[in-house]
Amino acid sequence: MKQLRKHLSVALLGVAGVFVIPAVAPLSLAAAATSVAGLPDFTDLAEKAGPAVVNIRTVERVKTSQSGSSAQDEEMQEFFRRFFGAPLPQLPSPRNRRSNPGAETEEQVPRGVGSGFIISADGYIMTNAHVVDGADEVFVTLTDKREFKAKIVGADKRTDVAIVKIEGSNLPRLVMGDSEKIRVGEWVMAIGSPFGLDNTVTAGIVSAKARDTGDYLPLIQTDVAVNPGNSGGPLINMRGEVIGINSQIYSRSGGFMGISFAVPIDEAMRVADQLRTTGKVTRGRIGVQIGDVTKDVAESLGLPRAQGSLVQRVEPGGPAEKAGVEAGDVILKFNGTSIERSSDLPRLVGATKPGSRSTLTVWRKGAMRDLSVNIAELEADQAVVAQPQKPKGPRTANALGLVVSELTPPQLKELKIDGGVLVDLAEGASARAGLRSGDIVLRLNNTDVKDVKQFNELVAKLDAKKTALLLVRRGDSSQFVTVKPLSP
Repeated sequence: MKQLRKHLSVALLGVAGVFVIPAVAPLSLAAAATSVAGLPDFTDLAEKAGPAVVNIRTVERVKTSQSGSSAQDEEMQEFFRRFFGAPLPQLPSPRNRRSNPGAETEEQVPRGVGSGFIISADGYIMTNAHVVDGADEVFVTLTDKREFKAKIVGADKRTDVAIVKIEGSNLPRLVMGDSEKIRVGEWVMAIGSPFGLDNTVTAGIVSAKARDTGDYLPLIQTDVAVNPGNSGGPLINMRGEVIGINSQIYSRSGGFMGISFAVPIDEAMRVADQLRTTGKVTRGRIGVQIGDVTKDVAESLGLPRAQGSLVQRVEPGGPAEKAGVEAGDVILKFNGTSIERSSDLPRLVGATKPGSRSTLTVWRKGAMRDLSVNIAELEADQAVVAQPQKPKGPRTANALGLVVSELTPPQLKELKIDGGVLVDLAEGASARAGLRSGDIVLRLNNTDVKDVKQFNELVAKLDAKKTALLLVRRGDSSQFVTVKPLSP
């Protein structure tokens, strides 16, 4: 026991300097053994899953001359020595390289190394889109050292999912799990080729679910060690099921810093099914630009809690406009499914087949209503901007710090709005809130703005102790802005 205390002191000293161990009852060896025995064992998982995880190597064909090839070769050799700990594999030189110095030749230049995993016994492999992006040729190496030339079936950059195919049969494959059932804190394991080191196993826990980093990518956050080369490899739960594709890391150095992200396998398989069937992914759109519903916005609109997608802009002529959706609406449900975060909406709409009818439940002016919308793919937005007018003579800002003017009939028609006022000058509280000349105020709290007279009358009646909520349009987008009125 004295020896145990000695080792413990050294360990603690190495972490935080001098540390005095309090006089407590010594931990029994039986209790220590019980704690160790409770740790997860990944050996069987690694043994069973390992053969279905592959190394993916991509190359690009580039044209080069004999005179310029030496410098390029040296740069690539240095790159491989630094990041992969090995020299660049020597590729066969073109036949005419020696016989015709200075002539242009086509060579295969390595682009990168990644990972993937087999999802069907006949050779379909899932990986990240960025692993195969721009590659002219893709090579897949199995754990038994067999190498195959793969065909890119399809890739989707929005979700960073790609499918490649090799010719084979009875290949080992992984079982897909249910990423909706994962729990924060559960143990998971990753297998991949970090820095080209094939079939490397790392483990950790799920740190967070549905981490928003993009419209169609609710990522799984873990503390599993993932480095360049792990991209495309599987994230596996303790049942041996794939629950994600290791895709990204948060890093300031380029290496692992304790945070990694994986694409949920449910999302990935929906994409993969379309890629295998058609080679591309088709998504639905309703033609709205959305934002988050903050606590302040929810309270001002009378929502019980902060949830849903705030409609900032409705695409002219799009499905949402035809369905009656308006800027300032809060979409609470899509086909009966609740929208908790604004990012939930594009994922649900994107997964809906274009041409189908769906139901939107929106919150507008203190009440809910259902709208029927036809899902479609729409063209890019076209910005329409109103020009502020120069104030004629001295004008006094209202209690919100705004000087406004009327919108002309042509402007209303071009902007496709029925009313509103144009901001000529923003100062004080409005300026601090981000309002500026050229903005259009569409709504004050729950009242639509019709003209300058009505707007100023509404402002004059505001309670100075309460924050005012303005629906403001700038260019093609609209957003709610909170402004504290000036005391009279």
